[in-house]
Amino acid sequence: MADTGFTRPTLPELIEQVRADLLARLGLDALLRRADGEVQARVQAAALHSLYGFIDYLARQALPDTADTDWLDRHAGLWGVQRKAAAAATGTVTVSATTGVTIPAGTVLQRAGLGDYTVATDATAAAGVATVTVTAAAPGQAYNLPAGARLTLVSPVAGAQPTAIVADVSGGADIEADDDLRDRLLARIQAPPHGGNAANYEAWALQVPGVTRAWVYRHHMGPGTVGLTFACDGRADIIPTEAEVAAMNAHIDTLRPVTASVVVFAPVATPLALTIRLNPDSAAARAAVTAELRDFLAREAVPGGTLYLSRLREAISQAAGEYRHELVAPAADVVSPAGRIASLGVITWLA
Repeated sequence: MADTGFTRPTLPELIEQVRADLLARLGLDALLRRADGEVQARVQAAALHSLYGFIDYLARQALPDTADTDWLDRHAGLWGVQRKAAAAATGTVTVSATTGVTIPAGTVLQRAGLGDYTVATDATAAAGVATVTVTAAAPGQAYNLPAGARLTLVSPVAGAQPTAIVADVSGGADIEADDDLRDRLLARIQAPPHGGNAANYEAWALQVPGVTRAWVYRHHMGPGTVGLTFACDGRADIIPTEAEVAAMNAHIDTLRPVTASVVVFAPVATPLALTIRLNPDSAAARAAVTAELRDFLAREAVPGGTLYLSRLREAISQAAGEYRHELVAPAADVVSPAGRIASLGVITWLA
């Protein structure tokens, strides 16, 4: 905790304090090591140390910026801020099958090394292809799948191929982390509702599982309109899918002022290609630089924003194992057009 003018005494300090108090009250100059008074000093000091520890714990829980998980949930609940629950990924896959063959609801498909996906409703093949709606068996961001990924039918369906191709499976999200909930709670405290200002729209957007950042635009398509776009960091593709945009639109529609016309849209990713000469150059150092760059873009890339070259170099320098580097490209600040957001593109490593 920050310094509040009180320093918690250590266990040796408490023992010395209690020993000194006993000596003073008993009128003695010293206690023998195995005397009753020495035992009392140590036992009482240990009890006091535990009590100080509990008081210190309670002091941390008293304010939301230092509270632990359970207490943080209580603080957030008092302000009407709820921890975002984990969400299961949903979407569509295609299965090659004889026309007329039905993939029944409840059919289980599996992703090797990940888990199961269950067919939500019956799907009948037309023109040799069945478009199947699936839901991940468990919630979590890891269950989001890129287009083209393959799933395998756990039990064969007569007339259907055993492999399904992912069209879009997204929307999976982990339960909200303490730091993210804390940031939303502090934002709620510091920027109270004002009937639909920009801070309100951003706070509403961040209530949706998986959403990590949001941007609001006044008069986006003329007077009375509000533009809202958002990103889902922490996954390979931070750009929200059509289904996620629709879910966001439905969520905002329940909260927006009745006089506002809200346009929810996904930003367009502009991959940022980099050319780097790294020293020392190793697989571990490259991985560390890549991770730092992803984190940098998650912090500073905004639609229509500017990425400053000096900040890019700083991010690379922070990578574990990097001693020095040369950023060959880009050679100047990177400016994103309106509605576009920089994302990590291909990194070319020079020897």
